[in-house]
Amino acid sequence: MDATEQLRNRTKSGVGRAAKRGSTTSLGDAVRKLMEDSISARQARYESLPDVWSELLPRGLGGHCRLAGVADGLLKVVADSPSYMYELRLCSSQLVEELRRRCPRARIRTIKVSVG
Repeated sequence: MDATEQLRNRTKSGVGRAAKRGSTTSLGDAVRKLMEDSISARQARYESLPDVWSELLPRGLGGHCRLAGVADGLLKVVADSPSYMYELRLCSSQLVEELRRRCPRARIRTIKVSVG
């Protein structure tokens, strides 16, 4: 169920357990509850990742590679040239290993590097 469906369900059925049949919930309450239940948990899962990534990245690559996203164990990284992409790919297995150790909740399995 995606976030839009969750929000629709919350506004139809109420936010709390005590919601009565046929009652409605304000949109603000529904959005707040959705944020607490799903987005805050996701943020906590990945919050340390950027800092750890910055510490692990070899010198010279930091200014040329940036995190682009995380989904299903895939860390997406954008390098500003093919040469930096190649360098990052050379050390990606060590980076994944260390990210798994230091950010286990992120569950990073692989790094995908692209030029952008």
